Amino acid sequence: MSTTKIKTAQLWGKNKDDLKKQLVELKTELAQLRTQKVAGGANSKLTKIHDLRKSVARVLTVINATQRSQLRIFYKNKKYLPLDLRAKKTRAMRRRLTKHEASIVSEKQKKRQMHFPQRKYAVKVREDFLLFAEA
Repeated sequence: MSTTKIKTAQLWGKNKDDLKKQLVELKTELAQLRTQKVAGGANSKLTKIHDLRKSVARVLTVINATQRSQLRIFYKNKKYLPLDLRAKKTRAMRRRLTKHEASIVSEKQKKRQMHFPQRKYAVKVREDFLLFAEA
């Protein structure tokens, strides 16, 4: 059984079966240490329990991350993406109109813009006002 901490860099190269096997080993070792602790084992078991829990978390993290990356590859050119693989953003941003939807102009609005365009005004500047502004 391994009582040393597991480095995450070592886990990335392993395949799924090896990771599952290592996870089972770590969990059985953790169960044994917990029973020894209840039976009245030494305090050194507490640090080993801590290290084992963290090692289990590392193995699970690598398994989940590889699984998610494989799913991203699978859904890359599909029309829909599973909710957990979509960009999180905020609720308001997800419900916002897309650029295309926002740029669409209805037929009625087109006619209204054509017949009643934005009026353009030119403001005439008085010369005495310019002299006042320079002073």
